[in-house]
Amino acid sequence: MARYHVCEEDDVPIGKVKAYKAGGRTVAIFHLDDGFYSTQNDCSHLFAPLHKGTIIDGSQIECPYHQTRFDIRTGAVMCWADHPLLDWIRAKKALKTYPVTVEAGQVFVEL
Repeated sequence: MARYHVCEEDDVPIGKVKAYKAGGRTVAIFHLDDGFYSTQNDCSHLFAPLHKGTIIDGSQIECPYHQTRFDIRTGAVMCWADHPLLDWIRAKKALKTYPVTVEAGQVFVEL
């Protein structure tokens, strides 16, 4: 795994998400009450940009397109959008998650 500097700690307020480039891909960086987390930025349902979604219950991200919800800490599917045709195309799939560290106010993600 390679380590990438993505932002400063103050760039993402608590309860927010932003997208950053790291290692040739875009990741979502979440700042929750208990720290920073990172997932792939594309929803595994229909590839919507998760950084444009809504954080629900302080620990889930809701896709801005079809309301699929994922646990930010684990990537697990919490609520899969029920669209029969779309579900046939894209089966239920968890998000990839990436380790995040904060050192001297700098946020790093490992991919």
